[in-house]
Amino acid sequence: MVTLSRRYRYIGPAEILAGITPDDAGTPITAPRDFAGWVSTVPAPDLAEPFTFVVDLDGVLRLAPRRSEHVACAAGRDVLGAGEIAFVRQPPDEAGAGRLGWRVDEVSNQSTGYCPDLDSWPAVAAALDRAGLAHPDGFTAGFVFRRCPDCHQCNVVRDDDFVCALCGADLPERWNLDSG
Repeated sequence: MVTLSRRYRYIGPAEILAGITPDDAGTPITAPRDFAGWVSTVPAPDLAEPFTFVVDLDGVLRLAPRRSEHVACAAGRDVLGAGEIAFVRQPPDEAGAGRLGWRVDEVSNQSTGYCPDLDSWPAVAAALDRAGLAHPDGFTAGFVFRRCPDCHQCNVVRDDDFVCALCGADLPERWNLDSG
């Protein structure tokens, strides 16, 4: 089991968790051949949009269509990372030895079901490396999630303004979605 990141449990609506089936699980990408097989089945118009991803507790990247729930992609399990990811084809001369003809163009931790912190990046990067995908040095769009200690609402912190959007209470500086 990979221990590069904290473990994130699903904190979204219970009815979404209750409605998932094993068929909803994302496609595991454990090596470059897995990604090559998966991307060859994706219709070209779908490649223009980001995909839902999770990194499972074994450090495996799992991919699903964008409108998939992260918890479904994860088969209802805890994750090391979650968000959205977009790929672009890269010229063969830029791919490099052992790399695919694809690279990650955009990647975020945008998942309101898991609300992973920015420190989930090392687990995401390791899973992308295993898949043979060149990628940025960090999230291209990073979201900061915090739970309000007063009203318990999940917030997305914008512009370093650690104030609850619902009740105006101060939000903690440290990730706290595993409580409450």
